[in-house]
Amino acid sequence: MIPSYFFAHGAPSIVLEHNEYTDFIKNFAAGTPKPKAIVLFSAHWEQSMQTISAADTYSTIYDFSGFQDELYRMTYPAKGERSIREQIHSLFAKHGIQSVLDEERGLDHGAWAVLKLMYPDADVPVVALSVNRYLTNEQQYQIGKALYELREQDVLIIGSGGTVHNLRRLKWQGEGIDEWAESFDNWLQNVLETWDINTLFNYRESAPNAEEAVPTNEHFIPLLLAMGAGDKNRQAKLLHRSYQFSNLSLSCWQFN
Repeated sequence: MIPSYFFAHGAPSIVLEHNEYTDFIKNFAAGTPKPKAIVLFSAHWEQSMQTISAADTYSTIYDFSGFQDELYRMTYPAKGERSIREQIHSLFAKHGIQSVLDEERGLDHGAWAVLKLMYPDADVPVVALSVNRYLTNEQQYQIGKALYELREQDVLIIGSGGTVHNLRRLKWQGEGIDEWAESFDNWLQNVLETWDINTLFNYRESAPNAEEAVPTNEHFIPLLLAMGAGDKNRQAKLLHRSYQFSNLSLSCWQFN
């Protein structure tokens, strides 16, 4: 059975970078059996109702500005997967989660930047899923939990976001790691490894520096979704953590 994963997607330029995190992502794909399909929740696709992509072939969305010209020439024409998206629609209905299909939307950078590092040939079908910042943290977890059985079918479930993601605090020429960012991630590591979901769901009250680390929750939600898909065995493992710009967390979590 394939675990579910959370990947931080960092800045859009990550796809052009060569560092320990991009090496990790590339090596992850090389060392993992190719999945039947990828189901990916992106922090950059927000909808008020759970939405399931239904594109046959994805366009590439450039939902950023001010980056290298090369980024705007990149494409990621992944195929969709009808049977998986229909199964997701049914699983959500089974668990009382309303969902709709979207045939038009392409892949935003929260999806394609990570996927291009993993599978640069776009040769694995993808079903993209939206996030909703107005649900409770427990509801986020339950959405991921509803998709558990996909893992038994060699489908890779990914949440793409960021655990410490505060663009106003980035130090573009910064060196070292800001203590407040690292303390939040250390707290998070303990909570995830002990699978203390009650404390996790109340992270804004419980975690040190939560307001700085997670000023808005859309990038944190994919972690809860990926974790929910691992609810049956409840085993969390930190596979990588590094930082850019002093406090932008680049981490990968595996949920068995």
